[in-house]
Amino acid sequence: MPTVATFEIEYLQYLGADGRLVRDDLPEFAQDSKNLVELFKQMLLVRSFDTKAVALQRTGKLGTYASCLGHEATHIGIGTSMQYDDVFAPSYREYGAQIVRGVKPREILLYWGGDERGNDFSGPPHDYSWCVPIGTQCLHAAGAALAFKLRGEPRVAVACVGDGGSSKTDTYAAINSAGAFTLPFIQCIINNQWAISVPRSAQTGAKTLAQKGLAGGLDCLQVDGNDIIAVRAAMDHALKRARNGHGGSTIEFVTYRLSDHTTADDARRYRGDEEVKAAWEREPMSRLRTYLIGLKVWSEKDEAAWKEECNRLSDIEVNAYLETKVQPVTAMFDYLYAELPHDVAAQRAEALKWEAR
Repeated sequence: MPTVATFEIEYLQYLGADGRLVRDDLPEFAQDSKNLVELFKQMLLVRSFDTKAVALQRTGKLGTYASCLGHEATHIGIGTSMQYDDVFAPSYREYGAQIVRGVKPREILLYWGGDERGNDFSGPPHDYSWCVPIGTQCLHAAGAALAFKLRGEPRVAVACVGDGGSSKTDTYAAINSAGAFTLPFIQCIINNQWAISVPRSAQTGAKTLAQKGLAGGLDCLQVDGNDIIAVRAAMDHALKRARNGHGGSTIEFVTYRLSDHTTADDARRYRGDEEVKAAWEREPMSRLRTYLIGLKVWSEKDEAAWKEECNRLSDIEVNAYLETKVQPVTAMFDYLYAELPHDVAAQRAEALKWEAR
């Protein structure tokens, strides 16, 4: 029987879990240690903010919150690789990528505090807001990529989705459209091993998540998502390729969700301590720290000083969030219709009564 097609999925890694290089052909940006220090500082800032956000929720000052603990390398690598005019379509956890693109942490807190004004970003106004319906943001990004191609604009649309979301029909439809029309579209699959309480092994039979792009005709790659050098190198390559009219990519970033799915979840009910302990040994911060210290461009003193600055910057954002005046209850009705339907107007009137109590 003849073979009509075969495929291979390459795996990209530069920095091992022990902080040592596993290959010596470093990309150009990583050959300058100053670039790596700046990336590490951004990762530390995101972790500092994330810790404070969880604390706010635990003290009743924030609604349910989805921590990004362990995702720092994927977020910062994706966010710093993009140009301002590119479009980003996140899920609900890509804070690091959004912060480096200009979104203020206070806006993230507003969103999780139940205030829709958090989606009115200070960052690129053309980026999409957070997407809770799993996978639908992928289609939005594919649509933006189609617009870029029709207009002849050198812009790229980047969508992030989790390992669970990669099994949704929305994700497959976006991949198929991007391949069929050779769109400047990058599908980032953040494989953190758990789709809430469902392990990656139980929700897909694919050997890799990267290969899900093959059927659509996209360039596919699996990346160590805890290695900021590999993440950034993969994104730089895919963005250049898409911007030059060579089509889209599906990139699987293999990482781990070190936190609960959200603050409403207790991951101890479905995953073992040994698994989490092993994941901490592979996490992105420690390996880059070890590498930078080995290069003698970072020290414990440097880190202590930067952590203090991170706390200061995060506190400014937390205080700005806490000092934001709460909108009246009726605000939820104000931008829905030019004229409120009778039944909705009745709901608004009822809301006013409750607000007056």
